[in-house]
Amino acid sequence: MSQTTFQSHFKTFKESRSILGPIIKSMRPKQWTKNVLVLAAPLSAGVLSERKDFLYSLVAVIAFSILSSATYMVNDLMDLSNDRVHPKKSKRPIASGQVSTSVAVVVAIFLICASSTLGAGVLGVKFLVILELYLLINVCYSIGLKKTPVVEMAAVASGFVLRAIAGGLATNVPLSIWFLLVASFGALLIVSGKRSAELTELGESAISHREVLQNYTVQFLRTTRLLAASVMVTAYCIWAFERGEALSLSKAGHDPVWYQLSIIPFVLAILIVELAMETGKGAAPEDLVFTDHKLQILGIVWVILFVLGVYAWPL
Repeated sequence: MSQTTFQSHFKTFKESRSILGPIIKSMRPKQWTKNVLVLAAPLSAGVLSERKDFLYSLVAVIAFSILSSATYMVNDLMDLSNDRVHPKKSKRPIASGQVSTSVAVVVAIFLICASSTLGAGVLGVKFLVILELYLLINVCYSIGLKKTPVVEMAAVASGFVLRAIAGGLATNVPLSIWFLLVASFGALLIVSGKRSAELTELGESAISHREVLQNYTVQFLRTTRLLAASVMVTAYCIWAFERGEALSLSKAGHDPVWYQLSIIPFVLAILIVELAMETGKGAAPEDLVFTDHKLQILGIVWVILFVLGVYAWPL
């Protein structure tokens, strides 16, 4: 190999490495934490200890992570002009020009195909339908739903609900209505909190960033958050007591009350999240998971109590 050819290949390699970082960043791997919701149904049913169900759940998480990254890139492409005037979003790889629009389109198409192939090949047609529905809603959101007040929040919240449903489908776990209500209104709480923070943080430039914000008021979004939190907590309490009662019947009158005790850290965590949103810290809800130590501790306590309930360990 001549020196010129070697230098050409080396230059190409360096260029590919230099663009790989921004591409991965544009996929927003930090947002993959949302896909933990896929594990909610199999975890609550206690099937993750089964090797087959664990692997299927893992595949479901990976499929949703890949597809969600594709939808983030599609959304960034559609919101390119708005993102460029946003103080933080203007630094995103696509908005800043680190990743060209042509490269972003190719990567997004590849991710969509990879996710669909993985989901259909391993988990079947029903799971593929959920993936495609998630993709369709996100595309419709990027095209026009994002401009319709309330509907746009429901569209974003549906992504969380579909993740929870996908976990049940992947492992053949039936989903209770209370479980779906917790997922649905929990998602609405997160989305309305995000809108509240955007309205507060951006001030006069909020509308130029997200046109639909002109239809919202701080009071309306606060009311939406409180409504969502109330329904979410109520549904969780009913679910926890129903699970405890079912466990009591199966254990001949013995109820270890772990599910019921899990209500305490659950409600406290909701209050901490609401306080963060009220003070304008809900624009990036996923950041709370990594930065708020109180929330982290409550999350660990909740997981411990939940797992104890799943495996019905007596007091």
